Amino acid sequence: MNMQQLLANLKWLGLNLGILAGALLLALIAHTITFWILRRIARKTITASDDLAVNRIAAPTRIITLIVAFWLALESTDFSPQLDVALHHVAAVAFIISIAWLLIRLLRVGRDVFLSHYILSAPNNIHARAVHTQIKVLERIVISVLVLIALGCILMTFDGVRQLGASLLASAGIVGIILGLAAQKVIGTLFAGLQLAISQPIRLEDSVVVEGEWGNIEEITLSYVVIRIWDLRRLVVPMTYFMEKPFQNWTRGSPNLLGTAFLYVDCATDIEPLRAELSRIVEASDLWDKKAVGLQVTNITERTAELRAVVSAANAGSLFGLRCLVREKLLAFVRTHHPEALVRYRVEQSPEPPAPTPDDSPQHLPEVPKPLQ
Repeated sequence: MNMQQLLANLKWLGLNLGILAGALLLALIAHTITFWILRRIARKTITASDDLAVNRIAAPTRIITLIVAFWLALESTDFSPQLDVALHHVAAVAFIISIAWLLIRLLRVGRDVFLSHYILSAPNNIHARAVHTQIKVLERIVISVLVLIALGCILMTFDGVRQLGASLLASAGIVGIILGLAAQKVIGTLFAGLQLAISQPIRLEDSVVVEGEWGNIEEITLSYVVIRIWDLRRLVVPMTYFMEKPFQNWTRGSPNLLGTAFLYVDCATDIEPLRAELSRIVEASDLWDKKAVGLQVTNITERTAELRAVVSAANAGSLFGLRCLVREKLLAFVRTHHPEALVRYRVEQSPEPPAPTPDDSPQHLPEVPKPLQ
């Protein structure tokens, strides 16, 4: 190749690359100006949903704009047929991915706007937690479907995959049986997630007891549930667990709960002062919801009387703190004002036996004479 041909090839390559670069630059400028105008319009509105939408879709629409510009610019270039086909294929795959990304962003914008009307931090948030649980589970299902559709569209752009699909369709019966056996757990988990979103045996931030551990529902996915235990550990449970096994949900119908605190005192203790002290303790505490309080003797043994204090609170966390407070204050009250009520172990000592008298002393036996030698 002589110098003239080399310069001609470089000129040809530079011209084609210049066309592509110019098209991408113009598309980027047009996108930047458009979204600058949209952001200024969104700032002047009252609601924040349009600001959220503009910010969320800026990145995927930028990529889509660049891909479209690249695609159109390819029509003005004269690359070789093989390179032109390869570039069109890459642009098609990138376009499918960008569209799926944009749809997921729009879905999440709609989710955030809708859930902004249901605040989880509200005092009575049962309905809000139910809506959050349903929307988040359904969101994951829709995103999974979008990803599968995008993956299928990408695979269909490859000729080899289309031929493979045709051959698989010819033996659809066998393939269907194999896929059904292989994916039965996955499908069962997806259906369990959908059933959970509809029936809602659990919701986000529900207080539950699972496998002997108490905690709050922190995250619900399509395949598992994360429970935040009271000591900040995380218990990860399969989704199907809540469809197949019993568990305790303390906030299913209402977050208000009843709790107990036990105290063991001497059987001779007067109960009325302790009952009055319990009322004074809960009335002075912000943890009590002013619905239930009581003190009862629930058992008597040969040594102690078992007292059960029943108190109520607005949620599980407040109830735990109130029960600890009641135990501490009642114990301090008994120790300070009624120390005789503390459990004691009585030992009765029998009287000493009287000293022996001379008449009670044993009689000495007469001496036996020794035999003669």
